[in-house]
Amino acid sequence: MSISAQRWHRYWVTYQTLLHKEVLRFSRIWVQTILPSAITTTLYFVIFGRLIGERIGDMDGFAYIDFIVPGLVLMAVITNAYSNVVSSFYSSKFSRYVEELLVSPAPAWVILAGYVSGGVARGVAVGLVVMGVAMLFTDIRPHSVVVTLLVFVLTAILFALGGFINAVFANSFDDISIVPTFVLAPLTYLGGVFYSIDLLPDVWQALSLANPVLYMVNAFRYGLLGTSDIPLFAAFSMILGFIVMCVFISLRLLQRGVGVKH
Repeated sequence: MSISAQRWHRYWVTYQTLLHKEVLRFSRIWVQTILPSAITTTLYFVIFGRLIGERIGDMDGFAYIDFIVPGLVLMAVITNAYSNVVSSFYSSKFSRYVEELLVSPAPAWVILAGYVSGGVARGVAVGLVVMGVAMLFTDIRPHSVVVTLLVFVLTAILFALGGFINAVFANSFDDISIVPTFVLAPLTYLGGVFYSIDLLPDVWQALSLANPVLYMVNAFRYGLLGTSDIPLFAAFSMILGFIVMCVFISLRLLQRGVGVKH
């Protein structure tokens, strides 16, 4: 085996090890990491879908309970992909074993890929569970499987990267709960999960376009239902642009040891 092949083999082993650790981390405590999202989504469907939805009527030509499915699924993906990485990487900082990774021959992009893949795995796993719950209340079929899967995975990647950046700057366990509470929650609930922005006045429609979650929710809604308030090209451009930016920031922070090296 050549030197180059040996190097890539080491990188692959490192990545597999990190991913395996991350998957075991959330799968062993599935009652805390996966089940709550299923219960919460069930309550959303019962309250908003059945009780309130029947009074609201149709939204963009779809039953209200069908209309909110894409947003609720993506909301679970966003929350879990973010939470998994931010808690895991901060725990590695708190326990100081992340320093062993930084002094190892593994490059920063391999370490980043391992943590992000773990977040994506949890986000996708929870998203599939939530989708299964949704099927108990609706009978929708994907309009475009390719678009649905792409948005599903790309959104998990983006918010896993966001969780990593939050973990880098966090100095306490309280710091890792600030962004989900004061940033993610408002962006998600105001991102068109429960309504079409066509219902809003022109000023609020314009302000809504500054919310990146709106593009993800609408792209996912197009994949499932075939309707969207946002052009598909604009939605994917926004998602990919944020991913590239977050990858660049994450690698720079990791290479410089920000929040880790003292």
